[in-house]
Order: sequence, then structure tokens, then C-alpha cells
Amino acid sequence: MEAGEGKERFLKQRQVLIFFVLLGIAQAASEPRRYSVAEEMESGSFVANLLKDLGLEVNELAARGARVISKGKKTRLHFDRQTGDLLLNEKLDREELCGLAEPCVLPFQVLLENPLQFFQAELRIRDINDHSPVFLDKEIILKISESLTPGATFLIERAQDLDVGSNSLQSYTVSPNSYFHLKLQDSPDGVLPQLVLDKALDREQQAEIRLTLTALDGGTPPRTGTALVHIEVLDINDNAPEFAKRFYEVQVPENSPIGFLVAIVSASDLDIGTYGEVSYVFSQASEEIRKTFQINAKSGELFLTKKLDFESTQTYTLNIQATDGGGLSGSCVVFVQVMDLNDNPPELTMSTFIDHIPENLQETIIAVFRVSDPDSGDNGRTVCSIQDGLPFFLKPSVENFYTLVTNTALDRETRAEYNITITVTDLGTPRLKTQHNITVTVSDVNDNAPAFSQAAYTLRVRENNSPALHIGSVSATDRDSGANAQVTYSLLPPQDPQLPLASLVSINADNGQLFALRSLDFEALRAFEFRVGAADRGSPALSSQALVRVLVVDDNDNSPFVLYPLQNGSAPCTELVPRAAEAGYLVTKVVAVDGDSGQNAWLSYQLLKATEPGLFGVWAHSGEVRTARLLSERDAVKHRLVVLVKDNGEPPLSASVTLHVLLVDGFSQPYLPLPDAAAAEARADPLTVYLVVALASVSSLFLFSVLVFVAVRLCRRSRAASGGGCSVPEGPFPGHLVDVSGAGTLSHSYQYEVCLTEGSGTNEFKFLKPILPSFLGLGEERISEANPSFRDNFEFS
Repeated sequence: MEAGEGKERFLKQRQVLIFFVLLGIAQAASEPRRYSVAEEMESGSFVANLLKDLGLEVNELAARGARVISKGKKTRLHFDRQTGDLLLNEKLDREELCGLAEPCVLPFQVLLENPLQFFQAELRIRDINDHSPVFLDKEIILKISESLTPGATFLIERAQDLDVGSNSLQSYTVSPNSYFHLKLQDSPDGVLPQLVLDKALDREQQAEIRLTLTALDGGTPPRTGTALVHIEVLDINDNAPEFAKRFYEVQVPENSPIGFLVAIVSASDLDIGTYGEVSYVFSQASEEIRKTFQINAKSGELFLTKKLDFESTQTYTLNIQATDGGGLSGSCVVFVQVMDLNDNPPELTMSTFIDHIPENLQETIIAVFRVSDPDSGDNGRTVCSIQDGLPFFLKPSVENFYTLVTNTALDRETRAEYNITITVTDLGTPRLKTQHNITVTVSDVNDNAPAFSQAAYTLRVRENNSPALHIGSVSATDRDSGANAQVTYSLLPPQDPQLPLASLVSINADNGQLFALRSLDFEALRAFEFRVGAADRGSPALSSQALVRVLVVDDNDNSPFVLYPLQNGSAPCTELVPRAAEAGYLVTKVVAVDGDSGQNAWLSYQLLKATEPGLFGVWAHSGEVRTARLLSERDAVKHRLVVLVKDNGEPPLSASVTLHVLLVDGFSQPYLPLPDAAAAEARADPLTVYLVVALASVSSLFLFSVLVFVAVRLCRRSRAASGGGCSVPEGPFPGHLVDVSGAGTLSHSYQYEVCLTEGSGTNEFKFLKPILPSFLGLGEERISEANPSFRDNFEFS
């Protein structure tokens, strides 16, 4: 039982101990750290090492951005980040900094920027005995009536010592004499020396007395100052001036002009004559008082000779002495209290400022600054703000410190620069304010991909162009800046692997200009498309794509090609016309095609030459050759016609074909070869005949193989569509060349059947000859041999 109670008492004692320890730590953390240094120490002198108080190591100082901030514009302290030592940046004069105030404390803060942390500290400046007591008047004149009895006292002007504490003025001594001794009287302003009359004066024995007054301070060794006391013994004047009040108290606004009447003091003397005439002077007045105030010696009016400043001096104590004509005097005290006015605008001191910040960052510290106002009360209280509509806010900290922080991520493309006005306003009447302008620039981050001006581009280029021709441009822009906005263009791999894009076009990587690398042929490639890419030079790089479609514009670069009659150098084909033919009889039809398109492929026919003009005519749009009139026995048997085929291009291209027409009495008449052809055959060398036969055989075999391959492909495609059998293939042929109904190139229906016979087991073709006489003996094989492209321009049914 006793052991349990002892354990419980121990736990309670430990809890109490922990509470007091935590309370002490909290109080220590809230109180500023105090350091001291003697005044007048050389610049660079050691003050203290702050590492232990900050709780940091040496290598953490630079990383956390440790530095010392003092009040005011002067930097009196220097913090060494390499060692953690606090050093003096200049000599400190305690009297200049604090005057007579004691203790003399210089507050400062230790700022750690990353993360933000403040440490309050105070530097106490210890006084040294570096000033001697000084009398403002080196000679003090006292006029003393001989009628005074021993024990009379005379107040003497006291000395001034700028030092404080034990180094300040402590005592006075007077040179040995038989008439006076020195009496020291304590006052709120220090020790006041008084001369006490020991025995009555006799002007007839000694008209004046000279004494040496010595002032001593408390320093080690003590410093001294001396003044000569000149005593004039006056004739009897038994009434000294007396003031109406011994103490005057007035309040004066600090903005009072020079010449302002502060107060009026008044003293009276019961004597008459010169002994009753009173004059006023300052007594024991410092140099600052004499520069600030002036008293009228006759009237006792007290005026300002210098403007008052509450922030510099709040009160003045003036000793005024009234002296009559006989040298007797009286004194009074005027206490002047300076009333504070709101005459100082707030001050803003910038400690840290970052003028460039990257975009897309959250809650970034832009600036750290301190505000202050030397006025007092509401005149010294301040409110800090920035303009509305900005993505920033002010965050108050300790000791009137503020941090300017972003409240959202910034976007450089939306706004690249912010002009921020920090306004500090006090609460006085009238309110005064200070504005500080800063400019924050948002640095670019590569967060925007290049954007093309169009999702798809269509370019047109005429065929037969010159290589390296500029055919168009693509354009992409990037909202970023610098290298992040520099766009590089490139060709992307084509989706069609058969398209030789690398040999067709190229792109300028800098400006997006497209060039044709070689001459384009409309008949071989009418259009193609590809994709281009635009990438910026950011890290990582961003890119986008656009589609480019190139349309090749047809040029009239193909002359008409005559399919029938053949012009291959073999024996000419002869058309037979019965002599009984009517006018308008269809002799034959010139069949021609043009590899161009549009109006470049529109063909017209005209009879260029004829053996007998007026006998035959050619239809301009169909190419049909017909008789223009009835034939007669007088017409020649053999006729030679030259037909010109011309397209509608600019400039037009043309081709000509020669027709041989033989007039016969009837189709039963045996074919008579032309005389010149028979002669040519008679003269033909047997070797030439063999060569012609071999060439015809090889050509026929090649043509037959091609037709078989085409028929097999068409038939397979037809089976895939309809399930088998023979069908009419529908090829992608131009409409003006497909028409076989008599309204296009041919005036009548010329139908050919290309079909695999079902069930035969062999790949046999069946050709149906044209039903008109003009095509007798021609056959599909000869047309294909004359122009292989004929199969691509006609549809067989």
C-alpha cells in the first residue's frame, strides 16, 4: 500500500516538473534574445555567436538564407554565414543612438527565409566613459547683495555629461574659499550644485570673488569639467523677483510654426527703480533648448525658434530666471509637452524580393517586407493592402512583417507580368499612406503544344512542274516564349507505305514551306496526302499534326492517240465503199483517245486532206467518215484521206491519221490490193517477212497473256460480288471514254464481250467483233496492240 502511494506521488511530482519545464521553454521562445556590446568598438568586432540560439549548424545557415535585419536604413550589424558570428558593421556611439536613455537597446531580427522563420533579438550598447562633463558657460556670473545673511543659497548652472549610469555626472567641487561652500541637491535631472553663503559679504572689503567649480563623473578614471564662477558683490537690494507661479505646464502641437507663442511667464519685484526692473533669461538651458525656444527679456514671452518634432523629442523642461536691476533673481520651471500629429507617412522596408517566378507553381513567396510608422497611437498603427483582382495576397507575420504570396498557379500565356502596388496606410487623422510598386515577371514553362492555323491544308500544283518548286506552306504557332515557342516542322511517315513521300515533297524545318522534289504527272498521280508535324524546342518537347492534301492539276501534255485505224507501220488498212452507196454512207470511224482530263481531253475531228475534195466528210465530234454525195463512175477507185484529231487544250495538241478508201462495185468483188502495196510486197525481202511474222507472233502472245490475266481478275471479282458466272466489270474509267452508246466518241454501239466460258475448264476468251463493216477484220487484239491503254479507257460488255 505504501509503495503504491509513493509511486503515485512520484508521478504527480514528475508531471508538475514537466509542466514548469515546458512553461519556461515557452517563455524563453517568446522573449527576445539579448546580447550586449560596448560602444565605440571597431567595425568587425565580435558580438556573439548565434548558432546555439538559432539551433542550427554552420552548414545550414546559407541554405536557410539566414541574415540580420535592423530597424532603419542603416545596417549596423553583420551576420557571418560562414561562422554564425554576429559582428559590428560600424562603430556604435551610444550617445548618438539613444541620447540619455538607458538602457540603450538596438532591436534586430534574425530572418531565416527557407522556410520562413523570425528570431527577435536585442543588442544592448554599454556605455563607456568617453565624455567629460561640460559647462555650457565657461564663466558663471553671480551678483550677490552684501545684505544677504549667511545661509543664503545660489543655484549654479549645472554641467552636461552625455554618458549615463555610473559614467554620468556624479558630483561637484568648488575651490577653497572663506565665503562659500558647495551644496549638492538631488533632482530628477541629476545633481544640482548650489553655493551656500558662509559669512556675510562686505563689498567695501572685497567687491568680487572668483571660484573654480569642478564637475566630476563616475568613470574610472573619472573625467572632469570646470567653469569659473565670478561673484559680484552688489549693493543692498533686499527684494528679489518672484514669479506668479513656480511651475508652468503647456502643450504645443508639433506642427506649430516658428514664432509660435508657447507661454508667458511673469515675475514681480517690490523694489523700485533699477532694483525693480525685471529681466528674463534661460537658466541651466541645454543647447537644444536654446536653439528651440527664445524668451523676451522684458515681457517674459516664450516663442518657438525651431519646429518641434514629436518623434525626436516629446518634452522640454525650461528653467527661467527673473533678475531685477539690483541683481536679485527668482526662477520658475516651464514644462512643454509636444503633442503628436500624424505628420509621418508609414515606411516600408523590403527584405526579400523575387521578381521572376516560374508559372504553374502554387503558393510561392514573392516578397518579405516590414512596415513601420514613427508616429504614436493611432497615428502609428498601419494597415497594409494590395490592389484587387491579382492572384496574390498579403500574409502578416511577426513585428509588422508581411509576406507577399501567390494564391494560385500563374499562367504566363494569360498574363506575363504583374505590377503590384503595396499600399501602407496609418490610422491617423488625416490618414497618410505610402505606396511601393514592384513588378513580377512570370517565367515561361513549356506547357503549350504548337497549334496549326488549319487542321487540314489543300494545295494545288500543276503537273510538269519544275523540281524544288514551292507549292505552299503550313504554319503553326506556340503560345509559349523563347525556346519553348520555336517551332520545327517535319514530314511524318505516310500512312500508305506505297506512297514515296520522301521523293515527292520536302518541308523547310524553320518556316514550314513545302517543295515538290520532282516533276509530277497528273496521269500517274492525281492526288496524295500526308501529315506534317510541328514540335517546339522545350523540354520535354511538345508537338501537333496537320493533314496536307496535294491536288495535281492537269496540263495539256498528251496529244490525242488514234486507236483506229492503226498507224503502226504495217500495211495500211483499206476501207471498201460500194459505188452504190447513198450520200451520208458511213465509211469508217476514226477512234482516238487523250490521256488528259477535262477540256484537255475533248476531241474534235476534221478532214485535213482528200484525194477528191467534197466526196467525203468527217463529223467533228464523232470522227465518223461519211460520203458527202452520191458516187459516180467518174470518181477514182482509190482515195487517200488525212484526218486531223485535235484536243481542246491550251495550246491545243493534235494527231493525224491516213485512211485509204477503195471504191468497189459490190462486196462480192474480190479484194484488190492497192498497186503500191502489191509492189511493195513483191519487193519485200523474205528475211523482212520473217521478222515481221516473228514480231507479230510475240506481240500477239504477250497481248493474249495480259488479256487472260485481266479476265481472270475481273471474273474473280465478279464471283466475289455475285457468286460466280461472268459479269460486266465496272472499272474507274472516264465518262467521256466509257460511252459506247453513240453519244460519245463512237456514234454507234460497239460492244465487246470478254468472258470466261463456264465449265470449259480452260481460260478461253470470247471476243465479239464489231457489227459494222468499218471494223471488219480489226478485232479486239489489234486495237489493244495499237494502244494498250485502250483497255483502261473502254468498258467491254
